[in-house]
Amino acid sequence: MTVYMLGSRGAEVRKIQEKLKKLDYYHGPLDGEFGGGTDAAVRSFQRVKELKIDGRVGPITWKELFHTKIADPVIIKENIERKCLTLTGCFETSVGIPECFAGLSGNFDGQGLNFGALQWNFGKDSLQPLLREMINSRPDFMESIFQGNYPVLLAALESDKAELMAFARSIQNPVTFSIYEPWRGMFKSLGRREEFQKIQLKYSGEIFQAALHLCREYELWSERALALMFDISVQNGSISQLVKARIHAGFEELPSQMSPDAREIEKMRIVANRRADSARPEWAEDVRARKLCCANGAGYVHGVNYDLEAQFGIKLSRYDQ
Repeated sequence: MTVYMLGSRGAEVRKIQEKLKKLDYYHGPLDGEFGGGTDAAVRSFQRVKELKIDGRVGPITWKELFHTKIADPVIIKENIERKCLTLTGCFETSVGIPECFAGLSGNFDGQGLNFGALQWNFGKDSLQPLLREMINSRPDFMESIFQGNYPVLLAALESDKAELMAFARSIQNPVTFSIYEPWRGMFKSLGRREEFQKIQLKYSGEIFQAALHLCREYELWSERALALMFDISVQNGSISQLVKARIHAGFEELPSQMSPDAREIEKMRIVANRRADSARPEWAEDVRARKLCCANGAGYVHGVNYDLEAQFGIKLSRYDQ
């Protein structure tokens, strides 16, 4: 069931805002961000229409607003690999679909420039292969995006590491690390295109295989568990032997009489908490929020409210692999 709520972002949220503004319930910016103003407007609309007042735009509220059925998000029709990439991309960039594929940040972490759903970067040589593949497969497409700056991008990618990093620093604010225009707009345009999103999916393949391996190792079978392990593989890299021992000790403490679904959820929660406990103190609660969101199927991450099934089609059902 598709639901738009506090923390949701994207074109459909903007559509909701436009309709509520037209009906004189909403008076904020049409920015596609479901914040407090949009929540209050939805609640006011629901009160007048004598609907359940929860600030959530699901099938009933959507039909009252638009007199049509609410459509499923496009991602729901995709395979589980793309769903996992998209969810973690949203966690990584704090923006929704398709903007999560165009996440862009500068040298705040010493990596020069970070781009895409998983924040591939120049510092670790992870971004260069994606850009080169796009250039080799669709040079005309890349030239149409970068225009007169296309030769500059080509020269930067062909230069040595020091020159590439210097180029990255030259196109961003040295204090805020925000990317200057026109480079910001050009990279964002690239990230929004389906052609480059497919390349991002290709280069996340090894991470997805690692997530599958972790699910098998811990005898987890659900789509939510696969999303959890994918996020662990991206954010944390792996699970150490010590953490593994603590996870299995937690599994041993679970009651023997539990339904398969209840056991799966509890096992995911144990994995989430044990992995968070082992993170650096300054990152532990961020790790915990992301991992428990996957385990529980819902939660807040960086102030954004997620519902895995409604927004991404990631369910507590067996993944098909």
